[in-house]
Amino acid sequence: MKYWRDYLGLLLMSGAVIALDQWTKALVRTHLPFGGIWMPLDWLTPYARIVHWYNTGTAFGLFQNGGMVFTVLAFVVSALIIYYFPRTSPRDWTLRVAMALQLGGAIGNLIDRLTLGKVTDFISIGTFPVFNLADLSISVGVGVLLLGAWLKDGARISRRSKQEQASVEKASEKSPQAGPASSSDEAQGE
Repeated sequence: MKYWRDYLGLLLMSGAVIALDQWTKALVRTHLPFGGIWMPLDWLTPYARIVHWYNTGTAFGLFQNGGMVFTVLAFVVSALIIYYFPRTSPRDWTLRVAMALQLGGAIGNLIDRLTLGKVTDFISIGTFPVFNLADLSISVGVGVLLLGAWLKDGARISRRSKQEQASVEKASEKSPQAGPASSSDEAQGE
């Protein structure tokens, strides 16, 4: 029963990514010819636009023509995430969110590779390579993973600092304190 609850969270998060990714790609393929550009605000077109584009590589159009390698890689990564997700601590929310975002992105692009033989990209910002919501989900997942590692490291350093401070305070309580000279000390000095 424990795994069911874990998998439900993974399914909801990654499923939302997959559904949104596939829906937006379908809109682009339906309403824009290949190579077509859409931006209702002309002044914004040099900076951001919707472009109908395809790639056979990885996120952001890297490593073109590696379709089969990335198809197999998407299956392997997805299987590993599905296997390890319930084994992560429910309190480690950053790891779980990162895994769900990466699974959603991997499956979103995998669906394109299996059905079209290529991935539909459509978000174009400046001169950055064209990408899609699955690519964005994978990248945000990596960012969340790094954030989680940074937060854990900060918490670990904070705990260690507090432990060291407590050790110093405990040690200072045990050692005799040097106080002002007593009157008997002054009398002996005379």
